[in-house]
Amino acid sequence: MGRTNFDMDALRSFCEGVDLGSFAKAADRLGRSTSAISMQMKKLEGQAGTDLLRKSGRGLELTAAGETLLGYARRILDLNDEARTALAGLELEGTVRLGLQEDFGERLLSNVLGRFMRSHPDLQIEAVIARNSELIAQLQAGKIDLALAWHTGVDLPYVDLLGDYPMRWIGSATQNPAREPVRLVALQAPCLMRKAATDALDRAGIPWRIVYTSASLAGIWAAVAAGLGVTVRTSLGLPGDVHVLDGLPALPAIRLALYSGAATPSMACKRMAALIKEHIVG
Repeated sequence: MGRTNFDMDALRSFCEGVDLGSFAKAADRLGRSTSAISMQMKKLEGQAGTDLLRKSGRGLELTAAGETLLGYARRILDLNDEARTALAGLELEGTVRLGLQEDFGERLLSNVLGRFMRSHPDLQIEAVIARNSELIAQLQAGKIDLALAWHTGVDLPYVDLLGDYPMRWIGSATQNPAREPVRLVALQAPCLMRKAATDALDRAGIPWRIVYTSASLAGIWAAVAAGLGVTVRTSLGLPGDVHVLDGLPALPAIRLALYSGAATPSMACKRMAALIKEHIVG
């Protein structure tokens, strides 16, 4: 019996579809038609020799075989991408000073940065986890090379806009969003999302009061998970013990940006920027 070689593109489409909760969204992100993605899924099921997906209401859910393949697929793709990164910069050395907004610190440090260091063991990474205003100040002062942060409209010359992300009301599983006045958990001012929350409530004529403030996002998540009140963030980087809530006024989107401190960054910084973009945007 011959060996089965899973199709890499099909595996990538499979993982994207599951992660996004929609193969139509995966098609859009990967620049393919929905029919092409559907054909890839059929091909993948043929290679697996079993069904990977089954209908559930109007959507699809993974079969037991699909769940098993998903874990392997992610490992295969990670290794593939790590090999590509390593071959693209075997001689990279030096230091990359990276600033991360708190929403992305844990996610990127455990994922992208680990993969980057395995591919480029001679590089040193100095990571700074801070709020937007501090990251921008450090970038302008030349203390960091790159900063992944929410775009505040600050006029900086070297910026790559990564996309717009809807802000969401976030609360605990037992939170009652209809309770008035709305109890807000917020970062210390100034804060874009704090202002978005209060502006939205004011426009809707809904009374509110701030019941808890913190200088760090970790403090916000702890207070929200404990049921002290609701907060506003995006869906990126949410911890598992908080949830997106419905029933409160609509919120605007916020733009995510990758800032560079130089017109001509080092090759190491370019590789880091490319890897971050790939991880965030796809």
